[in-house]
Amino acid sequence: MPSEQATWLISVPDDSDAIGLPQSLVSKLVQARAVSRENAASLEVPGLKTGTLDLLITLSEELPKHDHSFTQITAKIVETLRNLLSNDPTRLSQHTRVDERTVDEYLLGGWKWNTGKYPINRGLRELVDGLVKEMHSIDIVMKAKLNAYNLAKGSLVQMQRKKTGNLAVRSLAEVVSKEDFIPESDYMESLMVAVPKNSVKDWESKYERLASMVVPRSSKKVAEDDDYALFSVVVFKKVHDEFAQKLRENKFILRDFTYSPTAIQKANEDFSVAETTERELWTELLRISRTNFSEAFQVLVHLKVIRLFVESVLRYGLPAQFVGIVVKPDAKSPKKALQVLTEHFKYLANRSNSSKTKTAPSAGGSEELAAEYQSLMEQEFLDFVVFEVPWIV
Repeated sequence: MPSEQATWLISVPDDSDAIGLPQSLVSKLVQARAVSRENAASLEVPGLKTGTLDLLITLSEELPKHDHSFTQITAKIVETLRNLLSNDPTRLSQHTRVDERTVDEYLLGGWKWNTGKYPINRGLRELVDGLVKEMHSIDIVMKAKLNAYNLAKGSLVQMQRKKTGNLAVRSLAEVVSKEDFIPESDYMESLMVAVPKNSVKDWESKYERLASMVVPRSSKKVAEDDDYALFSVVVFKKVHDEFAQKLRENKFILRDFTYSPTAIQKANEDFSVAETTERELWTELLRISRTNFSEAFQVLVHLKVIRLFVESVLRYGLPAQFVGIVVKPDAKSPKKALQVLTEHFKYLANRSNSSKTKTAPSAGGSEELAAEYQSLMEQEFLDFVVFEVPWIV
């Protein structure tokens, strides 16, 4: 059974039995309350060049792989948009449009093959290779833009964390002042130590004895938050490493910070640049994602229509003239829609099942090719050809 979470693309032979098919079938589906009238419409299955039977069988085996890849690439673009737009469904619907139409409007608005972009006088192999190349280019661009944005966002988040985290991790540039440090000296230095709030008394009783040359009574509380208190302490430079080791042993955190007005100014400028860069790349990625979704979805649908054509030729033979229907089943009654379709197309049973395997050998002239064709055709089929466009939006 076709997926319940997809729009169905259907193809049947364009013969005397198919006269007025779209209108009559839509009426049946609506009367059965399987779909609403706006969720079923005609679909143009173009008269593409059929090529050889060998090519058709090769494409029948190859196209599902491309279909899967194309669907994944398109879904990744949607996921990128969803993340950029904070999973806001209203904004997402505004950016997942196909030529400024919704996905449903594009599929159910009388879909036609884009002959300007994909001329039908080209062979099937050339058309498929062109679609693969186009989707590959879209994927490369998306990966490059997404990687650039993620790097910029990661850098900004790291800077924000330093500004907004607790005193054990955040930048001290906006916490301390020049007065919290002794004047520059060849022998002594001021150090900043983050002490857990529940260890403040331990710090006050121990810090003078953590190393041999700590200036007595030099500890001064500079700031505090919910988790830590920040203390300054003066030590001789020659015992810096020893003092740092003792701090680690006692689970006090030495903050590696040297007061420098120039460095603080540069840090603020770097943060401003990081914010601007992240915003610019966010805007660029949003624009590219919106454009590429439209392009990728069209490529995906054209590939599925080629699959529809190829399978229809293999199923029903020549002439390669087919009528297409697109159906978006009601999520609550997809089985009812399938039942209506199966009943309507039961007249195709002889053409779409046993009879085609009997005529297969004469089509290719090769026993090996005929056996391959028969194996393919002995799979379970509905009497009509159907492929799915998953609801990835």
